[in-house]
Amino acid sequence: MNAVGALDLAVIAAYLVGITAWGAWLGRTQAGGDDYFLGSRSLPWGAVTLSVVATETSTLTFLSIPGISYLGSLTFMQLTIGYLLGRIAVALVFLPAYHAGRLSTAYELLETRFGPATRRLASAIFMATRLLADSVRLFATAIPLALITGWPYPASIGVIAALTLVYTYYGGIRAVVWVDSVQMGLYLFGAGVAIAAIQAATPGGWSDILVSASAAGKLKVLEFSSRPEAPYTFLAGVLGGALFTMASHATDQLIVQRLLTCRTKRDSQKAVVASGGAVALQFLLFLLVGVGLWGFYGGQDFASGDEIFARFIVEELPTGISGLLVACVFAAAMSSLSSSINSLASATAYDYWAPIARARHDERRILRAGRVFTLAWGALLASGAIAFIPLSKETSAVEAALGVAAVVYGGLLGAFALGALSKQAGQLSAIFGIVVGTAAVIAVRDQVGWLWYVPIGATATVLSGAVTGWAASLKRLG
Repeated sequence: MNAVGALDLAVIAAYLVGITAWGAWLGRTQAGGDDYFLGSRSLPWGAVTLSVVATETSTLTFLSIPGISYLGSLTFMQLTIGYLLGRIAVALVFLPAYHAGRLSTAYELLETRFGPATRRLASAIFMATRLLADSVRLFATAIPLALITGWPYPASIGVIAALTLVYTYYGGIRAVVWVDSVQMGLYLFGAGVAIAAIQAATPGGWSDILVSASAAGKLKVLEFSSRPEAPYTFLAGVLGGALFTMASHATDQLIVQRLLTCRTKRDSQKAVVASGGAVALQFLLFLLVGVGLWGFYGGQDFASGDEIFARFIVEELPTGISGLLVACVFAAAMSSLSSSINSLASATAYDYWAPIARARHDERRILRAGRVFTLAWGALLASGAIAFIPLSKETSAVEAALGVAAVVYGGLLGAFALGALSKQAGQLSAIFGIVVGTAAVIAVRDQVGWLWYVPIGATATVLSGAVTGWAASLKRLG
C-alpha cells in the first residue's frame, strides 16, 4: 500500500472542514420547524433533483456498484428502466395528493385516509428501515478512511458521523439539499477521474479492457432469465424496479421530504422525473469503473466487492489524486447520512412528538425538538454502522441496504394503494395488510431476488387488507 501523503490528508481535511462549515452557515436564518425540515417549501427543483439522487445512491454507488460489475456484468442497469417508470407514476399519482394537503411527512396522508395509528406504524417502519439500511451505508464509507489512515472502523465511522452531524444539526434541510448538490457533482467528477486513471494505468487502456470484457460477457446489459432467484433480470428490473421506486419515492420520508421542499407541485414533479435520468447516468459511470477495474486487476479475487474500488483509490492512485477520490467518497456518504438524519428527525418530530406534546403548529418548539432528535438519530446510525462490521464480509453493502428497504417497502406501498382501491378498508385493515405484506416477503426472501420483494409485499398487503375490510363491512351490515 502506498504511504499516506501529506497532500492526500490536506485535500481530505480541507474538504471535510469546508463542507461542514458551509453547511452549518446555511442554517443561520432558521426560525421554525417548517424551515428546518422543509426549507419553507421554497427550494429550486434543480437542487432538489441533485439532492434526491445524492441521497438515494451515495457511497453505495461510489464503492459497491463498481464491485457488482467487477464480479458480474452490466445487468444492474436494467433497474434504471423501472426506476424511471416508477418516478413518472410518483409524479402523476402521489405528488398531487401531497401538495394538495401541504403535508409535513409522507405518512400524514395515511392518517387522513385511515387514522393516526396507521400513520405512526408506517412512520415507525420507515425509522427502523432507515436505521438499518443507512447504518450499512455509513459503514461502507469507513472503508477507504480506514485504509488510508490505518484507523479502526469504529473510529472512522465516528469521524464521518460527527462531522456530518454538525452541519445537519445547524443547517437543517436547506443545508442538506445544497450540500448534496455540491457533493453529487464532486463524486461524479471522481468517477471521471477514476476512468481516466484506469486508462493510464492499464496496458492497452480502455480499448483492450472493453474487448476482453466483451469476450467475458461483462458488457451484457439485458438478462431475460425467468428464474425468480436471479438478482437482475429484465422483468425484475422493470416491474420490481418500478414498484421499488414508487415505494421509495412516494412512501419513504427520506425522499418525500425533499420533494415537499419544492416551491410548487410542478417543480416536485420535474425533480422526481429528472432524478431518474441522473440515476441512470450515475449507475452507468460506476459500473464502467468496475469493468475497468476488472481489466486492471485481471479478474483477481477480492474478499469483498465493496473493497475493490477503495483499494484502487488508496493503493494505485498518485498522492493528491488519491486524497481527492477519498474526499469524493466522503461527499457521497455525507449526503446520504445527513439526509437520513434530517428525515428521521422530521418523522419523529411530526409523526410522534408534535401530536403527543400538542405542538402541531408551534414551529419554534418543533425546531428545538427536531434538533434534539437530530443528535439522537446521528448517534444511533453510527452505532448501527459499527454493529454491521462483523457482517460486512458476507454480503455487498449496496445489496444489503437495498434488500433491507425492499422487505418493508411493499407493505408501505400496499397501504397507500389500499387506501385508493378499497373503500371498505379501515385502519385495522390497513395495519393488518402491512403486517401480512411484510411477513410474506420475509417468508419468501430466500427463494426470490430482492427486486421481487416489493411486488410480493404490495400485493399481499392490498389483498389481505381489502379482504379484511370487506369482511368487516359485511359484519357491520349483518
